[in-house]
Amino acid sequence: MNYVHRDQSWLTFNYRVLQEAKDPTVPLLERLKFLAIYSNNLDEYFRVRVAYHRSLIRLKKKDRRMVESDPQDTLRRIHKTVNKQQEEFSRIFEDEIVPELKQHGIHILRRMDLNDKQRAFVEDYFQNNMLPYVQPMLLIKKKILPFLNNAALYMAIDMEESEGNDKGKTRYALLQIPSNHLPRFVKLPSGNGQHELIILDDIVRHSISFLFPGFKIRDTYSIKLTRDAELYIDDEYSGNLLKKIKESIHKRNVGPATRFVYDRAMPQKFLNFLMGVFSLDEDDLLPEGRYHNNFDFFSFPDFGLKQLKYIPLPALPKTSLDNGLFIFENIDEQDQMFLYPYHSYDYTVRFFEEAARDPDVTHIKITQYRVASKSRIMDALIAAVKAGKQVTAFVEVKARFDEAANLEWGEKLEKAGVRVLYSFPGLKVHCKLAMVTRLTENGHKNYCYLSTGNFHEGTAKVYSDHGLMTSDERLTREVSRIFSFLETVKPPTQHFEHLMVGQFNLRATITKFIDKEISNAKAGKKARIVLKINSIEDRKVIEKLYEASEAGVKVQIICRGLCCLVPGVKGQSKNISVVSIVDRFLEHTRIYYFYNNKNEHIYLSSADLMTRNLSYRIETAFPIYHEPLRQEIKDFLRIQLLDNTKARIIDGKKNDTYYTDKSDLNMRSQIEMYYYLKRKEEKEVVSE
Repeated sequence: MNYVHRDQSWLTFNYRVLQEAKDPTVPLLERLKFLAIYSNNLDEYFRVRVAYHRSLIRLKKKDRRMVESDPQDTLRRIHKTVNKQQEEFSRIFEDEIVPELKQHGIHILRRMDLNDKQRAFVEDYFQNNMLPYVQPMLLIKKKILPFLNNAALYMAIDMEESEGNDKGKTRYALLQIPSNHLPRFVKLPSGNGQHELIILDDIVRHSISFLFPGFKIRDTYSIKLTRDAELYIDDEYSGNLLKKIKESIHKRNVGPATRFVYDRAMPQKFLNFLMGVFSLDEDDLLPEGRYHNNFDFFSFPDFGLKQLKYIPLPALPKTSLDNGLFIFENIDEQDQMFLYPYHSYDYTVRFFEEAARDPDVTHIKITQYRVASKSRIMDALIAAVKAGKQVTAFVEVKARFDEAANLEWGEKLEKAGVRVLYSFPGLKVHCKLAMVTRLTENGHKNYCYLSTGNFHEGTAKVYSDHGLMTSDERLTREVSRIFSFLETVKPPTQHFEHLMVGQFNLRATITKFIDKEISNAKAGKKARIVLKINSIEDRKVIEKLYEASEAGVKVQIICRGLCCLVPGVKGQSKNISVVSIVDRFLEHTRIYYFYNNKNEHIYLSSADLMTRNLSYRIETAFPIYHEPLRQEIKDFLRIQLLDNTKARIIDGKKNDTYYTDKSDLNMRSQIEMYYYLKRKEEKEVVSE
């Protein structure tokens, strides 16, 4: 069987992000944001995946027998690919974006470009704003060994003594660039309608002589060290898991190095010296351009030039909910489905805020994986407790890079009186669920919110996710069953008939649905599978899809990120096609569609087709039963599969080739979907 190594596939995905930065049809300032996204992705990748491979290298060979590939070889291939991408990154920025910025009157100046007024401004800025944060350190090998903070920017200085007996002797020094305290891009005094700025690093370069009297500065080079982000809890089955996570978070920023980023213009002699000082080897090194931490491009000033950004797509209303009724009354009338960020996220917030105010609501339950630092949803839970309602929140504290934030929210909720449950040993709770219980004339009734994305007001503006509000007892009974499991850790005594739930029936049901398509294809019936996912890596599922392909099932996959499946291979996957869509919104919603001899199964899910999701997490995939909503999902898939503007063909080799067809009409699925929903809402208004 053919498979793509997951690291190779992920790196090609991140290259598709870089493609957006060099796409001239993308507005200029948005291209800078894609540079930021690429850089942020790469930082996390080195802190997690590269750290994982380095940990494998530290194992004895006999303990590596379950590892699929040689970690040393994998690291070499990773570095080779990333080095090539970093060179292209620098070329895109220096040769394409910077000249285009100049055409629009935006100039990034270096210290030699400054006029007298700007030099005075920079020197004053350094003295008044930066001086308290910079701490120059002279480097003396084996004597002075400074600690480099994770992902912090430093200036490595090559200089010589300019006086005394050691005049002319080479010295090296270091100081931290205070980008964690000050803006990375500093606006300069400008005139004639021009916009001029300087990068914080270059303010440091301009002022270094002030910090090292008695030395002649030869040159300066920026460096950065990325550290292992793994907590190494090893899914503990004993002891206090919460306590161990809290302790491990503090250790994360002092973990072993996974990447030493340096200016590729640095002389080898200086680099060798730094390798000795910080105990680095060749596998730690990654050359970049003059500037690092390019995720700071997120904060690049726009100078009010709106024409250099995406045309705004104002969040759409849901006409069916804007009728003055309580949201629960609307849900009683019919299921309500949302597609964010096209729809306003206020409706999700309203679900919780009305639950907090509604005197008939007795219970609120929610799973928390990632939430905003300032969250109206969490505030609503606290308000609900104060109003006398019973509120339960399951907080997953093993959500990577959100552990500290989740712990903080958990403690805040506990203090307010919310019943807070924390992570399971050995499992992550990744499902996105909420349930509100109300008293009605006929007794208690449950209203549920099921989603493909987190309860996060921030990411809802840029992540494409589906959410469903329902009071359908077929679903609410089973959601209640999940919450009972989370509260008691006792497996449900009844089977899940409607939901697919990780640890219980998710993998088995997906396999059953694929087998049904295989059976139909062998019987000469139409057989079709459409999967919209972020990642596919699980080998058992991939092999089952290969089997379906060989049986004649048409399989279409829309996979944003890593794809270990190889489509279009004769004798294996000739009936499988895969595309990836990277555009202004992060494609995050997961959809499972099975034709099932016209009796279509249509599910939305929190789960990707990865072993971790299918075997080591609590996930949900929930069916859509309301026919108009089913049609909307089918239309959404159809629009995505017609994308000939932002879709790339995934074939296991060239994973960055744009998909084109014979159509004379440009189809950009995200824009098409926005206007599809807008037309739908306008029809709702007319029909009223």
